[in-house]
Amino acid sequence: MTRPDDPSPPAIVIAAGGEGQRIGGNKPVRLLGGRPLLAHAIENAAAQSDCVAVAVREAGQIEAGSLPLLCDAAPGRGPISALASAFAFAAAQGRPEVLLIGCDQPFLPHDLATRLGAALDGHKVAMPVSRGKYQPLAALWRVDQTALADYIAQGAASLWRFATAQGVVHVEWAETGALDPFANINDSAALAEAEAHLSTAARTPAR
Repeated sequence: MTRPDDPSPPAIVIAAGGEGQRIGGNKPVRLLGGRPLLAHAIENAAAQSDCVAVAVREAGQIEAGSLPLLCDAAPGRGPISALASAFAFAAAQGRPEVLLIGCDQPFLPHDLATRLGAALDGHKVAMPVSRGKYQPLAALWRVDQTALADYIAQGAASLWRFATAQGVVHVEWAETGALDPFANINDSAALAEAEAHLSTAARTPAR
C-alpha cells in the first residue's frame, strides 16, 4: 500500500487528546450523524490499515473499543505528543511509516494513505495540501523517534516545522465539493455544517 517492496500499509493513529474547548469539551464523543466523531475516524482508518490506535492525553479519557489507547508521554504539548505516541506505536508494530489523523476530520479521503504513500518516495513526510492549506495533522511520516525526541527536547511543538526539518513533499488535493475533505470540526458551527453535508449526501441519489 505504501511501496511495492513493502506491502504492509502504514500504521494509522488517531489524535484524540485535545480538550476541544471551542466545541464545549469531549470532542471525540460529539455526535455527527448520530455517531461519535471518533467512530467516524476509526471507520476511515480501519478501511485503510490493519494497524490502528488512538492517541489520548491520559488513561480513561475515552473508550476506543478494542483499539490500543496511546497515552501522551508529555501531556499538554498538543499534536506533537500524539506524533511521538504514533512513532512509538508504529515502531513497536514493525511499521516504518505512520499516518497521523485527527479525530475531528470525518470526511478524510479513503485513499489518503495510498496516495500519500505513493508520493513519499525519498522524503520523510508526505503532507496533503487542500484548498491552499497545509494539513500536517493528516500527513504520512517515516518513523524517526530520535529526530522527534531531539525536536521535542528543544521545546518545539509545531508539526509543520518538524515536517519541514525532516524533508516533506506536499501532495495537492484537487477534489472539489461543498466541503473540504480535510475540514476540522472545531466548533458548533463546523459541526452544524458537517451535519448539513451528511444530510445532503444522504438525499443525493447514487449515480
